[in-house]
Amino acid sequence: MVGDEEQERDFQRFLRRVDDVANLVQGLSSTDSAVNAKAIAEAEKRLHDQETSKEEERNTAVNRTIINTRASDMANAEAVNADGFLAMLEKDAKERAKRRKRNEHLANALKEKGNDAFRKGDYVIAIQRYTEGLEKLRDKQELYTNRAQAYLKVHEYEKAIGDCEWALKCNEKCIKAYFLMGKAHLSLKHYSEARQCYEKILQINPQKESLFKDCMNEVNLEEKRIKDEERAMKEVQSGKLAALSIKELLQKLHRPDQSVLYYAGGIRLLAGTVKDCTEQTLFRTNNGFSILGDNEIVRRGFCAESKNAAEVDLSVSLLLLWQAVCTGNEENQHLLLTHPDVNAQLPKLLSSGVSEIQKETLALIYLYSENENGRRLLVRHLDLTKWLQVLMMFVNSPDARASSAINILSDLTQEERFKTQCRVMLSTDVLPLFTQLLTSAKLVNQAALARCIGIMGNLCADVVIRMQMAECKECWQACLKLVDEYFDVSTSKYQECLFAVLGLMMNLLLESNVIVQYFAVDISGRCMSLLRDKDGRIVTRAIGVLSRILPASSSAVEEVVKGGVVKKMIKFLKAGGQTTCIYGIKTLSICTRSNRQAQEDLVKSDKGFSVLLKLLDSEDEMIVGNAALCLGQCLVVPGAATSLLNSSIVMILLKHAGGDARRTSVQENAAIALGKLCVAEPRHIFQLRKLNGLAILNSSMKYMHSV
Repeated sequence: MVGDEEQERDFQRFLRRVDDVANLVQGLSSTDSAVNAKAIAEAEKRLHDQETSKEEERNTAVNRTIINTRASDMANAEAVNADGFLAMLEKDAKERAKRRKRNEHLANALKEKGNDAFRKGDYVIAIQRYTEGLEKLRDKQELYTNRAQAYLKVHEYEKAIGDCEWALKCNEKCIKAYFLMGKAHLSLKHYSEARQCYEKILQINPQKESLFKDCMNEVNLEEKRIKDEERAMKEVQSGKLAALSIKELLQKLHRPDQSVLYYAGGIRLLAGTVKDCTEQTLFRTNNGFSILGDNEIVRRGFCAESKNAAEVDLSVSLLLLWQAVCTGNEENQHLLLTHPDVNAQLPKLLSSGVSEIQKETLALIYLYSENENGRRLLVRHLDLTKWLQVLMMFVNSPDARASSAINILSDLTQEERFKTQCRVMLSTDVLPLFTQLLTSAKLVNQAALARCIGIMGNLCADVVIRMQMAECKECWQACLKLVDEYFDVSTSKYQECLFAVLGLMMNLLLESNVIVQYFAVDISGRCMSLLRDKDGRIVTRAIGVLSRILPASSSAVEEVVKGGVVKKMIKFLKAGGQTTCIYGIKTLSICTRSNRQAQEDLVKSDKGFSVLLKLLDSEDEMIVGNAALCLGQCLVVPGAATSLLNSSIVMILLKHAGGDARRTSVQENAAIALGKLCVAEPRHIFQLRKLNGLAILNSSMKYMHSV
């Protein structure tokens, strides 16, 4: 009886080991990388333990009485079966790897066939191919997301969500799965779930903020659209007069074969009726935007290249209607802008030459440009490559059109995609027009021109645009002409144009090329003349231009030094604000770098280096660094270092060189100036010793040798 119990226990132990090995085999074939790795480690451990056990059996003398031969046979059978399972395990793993590689190849081929069908718009076939691919490889995430995308196209939203969930089991950080799942939930009016999906995208990758904003905006707009339409329907059902009027007027406008004036009058009546969101919604839900597409007379009159008086009236009426239905209504704005005729006609209307049409077209476009979502609609759905040129032409207009056009341009320059589109026509179309406006500054709308110049300056933040402008010889000539004319025309509006041009020139001088070098002497000469101006803003920008143009030309440095630039800069540095100081000390550091006359002028003009000492105490490290550089360059003048013996210069320079300055360049300039000071006047070394600064002086020598 006891023997039978022992045999049963051995048998159950054997079965458990069989289960363990079976689980091990299953783990090795798992698609979960963590489970698979754990199974491999366990298999290796079992193999190692088995080898160790065999070794111990060989090295151990066995001398024992066999009590139960059947139990021994069972143990042997267990060992043999375990060996067989482990061998099968290894063989099965290899076979599975081969099958997976073969299936992956087949799945990829089916995926490409599905993609091809999707591109052709054959979504049913695409779904079939992706499904066949998943039969070959169940854990291929791309097949799930691609099939989900196809399901969205055939409005199978629940199935799309299911596939996205499977994709996330394959890859929990799959952004495409969350994106498509959000789209599916949105289509099912599951707004909260859609938002949660899009929030996941931002959590996974914070750099997807732009996509996140677009998606959340889409959810908000769709939710608002549904609520607006439900509210509008209730008003119709309640018999509200304004709601019924919209429907009746639209029905009358759909009557065929009426005169252009009939339609123009009806459209104006309709525009006057639309006063709030409900009426805007009713216009949309009653196919108001189809007026242009369904009515050939209306369409022909609106799209006519050369319009008669009635067609002008019709076009203005349509523009007024669209303003009424689109103000504050993003859904309507989207529908209007994606209408092919409107999309194509807007730039033509702007260039029509008919002031009334241009005025209302600008007013309509401004509805879009004044807010972020509207601007995105413009840059996404319109080809804006010619808009910079078209809108810039309104600078010639003496009326409100100029201001409206510049407002739109100013808004659009906030969009990177607009800047990119501006590159296309810049050299061929935009710059010739811009230079013409600059050279005609006396004749155009100067308030608009000043803002236009400022916009071109802002566009220079784009490196490609800045390079093209900086290489345009005619642009530089036009800028210089405007500066020259300022001395004859000193009105406040022209003053704003000059201020803007100086800012533009500063931005362009971030580039260095042969054209800049060619104009360096002329530009610096004009700036020297502007230093006498009574407007401090003009003077500051003129100094700023000097600080950027002088490094391009030694000849320009010589000319401004002869013109007394050092004395003028010292004067401005004594009384100027921080921006003036930044530009002024930079100008001095450039002039004193290699011009002995400038060095001597500075020593004469700044007695005891009082101005430089003040600048060395500034909190702005850019000012400190250039002041130290300028001082070091002027210490070659006989007596300059001696004049500083009773000052605190050693302590000031030691403080900056010793690490108080955060910028390495400031530390270096201070150390070099300190070294030059002690070389030019050894008595400064006594003060250095008192401050325990000889180590810093020694370290400064390496900077001096490199200079």
